[in-house]
Amino acid sequence: MFEKEKIFILGMARSGYEASKLLAKRGNQIVLNDLQTEQDLEKIKELKDLGVEIILGSHPDDLLDDTFKYLIKNPGIPIDHKYVLKAKELGIEVINEVEMAYRLMPKDVTLIAITGTNGKTTTTSLIYEMIKESGKRVHLTGNIGYPLCSFLEKIQKDDIVVMEISCQQLENVKEFKPHIAVMTNLSEAHIDFLKSYDNYKRVKVKIFQNQTKDDIAVLNIENDDVINVTKDVKSTVKYFSSKNIINGCYIKDDAIFYYDEEIIKLNDIKLVGMHNYENIMASIMVAKELGIDNSSIVKVLQDFIGVEHRLEYVKEVAGRIFYNDSKATNIKSTQIALSSFDKPIILLLGGMERGQDFYLLKDYMLHVKMVVCYGENKARIEKFANDLMIEVIVTDTLREAVDEAYRNSEKGDIILLSPASASWDQYKCFEDRGCEYKECINKLGGENNENK
Repeated sequence: MFEKEKIFILGMARSGYEASKLLAKRGNQIVLNDLQTEQDLEKIKELKDLGVEIILGSHPDDLLDDTFKYLIKNPGIPIDHKYVLKAKELGIEVINEVEMAYRLMPKDVTLIAITGTNGKTTTTSLIYEMIKESGKRVHLTGNIGYPLCSFLEKIQKDDIVVMEISCQQLENVKEFKPHIAVMTNLSEAHIDFLKSYDNYKRVKVKIFQNQTKDDIAVLNIENDDVINVTKDVKSTVKYFSSKNIINGCYIKDDAIFYYDEEIIKLNDIKLVGMHNYENIMASIMVAKELGIDNSSIVKVLQDFIGVEHRLEYVKEVAGRIFYNDSKATNIKSTQIALSSFDKPIILLLGGMERGQDFYLLKDYMLHVKMVVCYGENKARIEKFANDLMIEVIVTDTLREAVDEAYRNSEKGDIILLSPASASWDQYKCFEDRGCEYKECINKLGGENNENK
């Protein structure tokens, strides 16, 4: 499988690079195509040295033909891209790096996959840390930033693989089957990519499509959409709840219980907020399925302070407290972020235009004293803030937005980057956006605002 074939890889980024490298080493003829000309020159040289043909800067009409066995697309490539549509017409199988890597992965490992609209990264990280703390061999992969195919040479018998998987990755999986699959929650997101919420839900539930009764599905029983889309899954279903005492994982007496066993007091957990308690309960459910001891679970929950770019505390500058929530690429994520603070907030909003409804933030703007907007959708954000009679400053870039937020802040303010937008109008990924935000903060001097 995937040997001595002609394979078209659409989109470089991390997954395209790793897939090209792996497949070239297996004797395949690889053509890699990306519209972007700005690429890592060392990686380009490495791939060319392996025999990969690389075409950058355009998508030539005659590049893809019926001589290719597979089209492996980057998860961010639209489902209606001309090459994707042409491949289907030509009978070329369209998959992605996750599906390709899964087919090549040893079958004597335990695969855990986590999806959902929000909480994926935190839940994935917690599960990984709990397993690691217990002393078992575990690998962290997937949408969290580490392509699965980059781990194939390291995986050994009886290892555990924990991966975050996005809707973009699930769209083109076929045989992919985790032993334990987690769905944290569902709400409307990525409509620009998948065209409708119904299609988004159809894609998300594909995480369970190949599971049998011998596999486990861990579900949020309080999310109606999760329950509705999973009613026909064949997995053995286990639930967690943030509202009720159930036969599963739940909160009672300010503690988290696994069935009737108290695991940890809420006060002993570093993470705060009900959304994080849901992520923690999902993680505990998985850890328990793997036989992880309570001491390992508790140790992680007492030490874990969060995931980079997800409501990440950055620093305090002259009494202003900065948080980086660059991973908030949808409205629901920003709702969660705004619900986490009861101090005055200067909110940095903006990014790629996806038609998102910013008015869904209205009920969460109680503590927002100012909005600073930037990016492709700044005009719509300006109108939204004006309609709510919240002071708004319009800028072009995030760097300018940080400067304006700081200049107009006072001691005690929260300055929060929670964009409710994808980063692709100005950045390759939300990680780059979050890193630039932190760089901007580190360059600020507190002296100018000390007297406010």
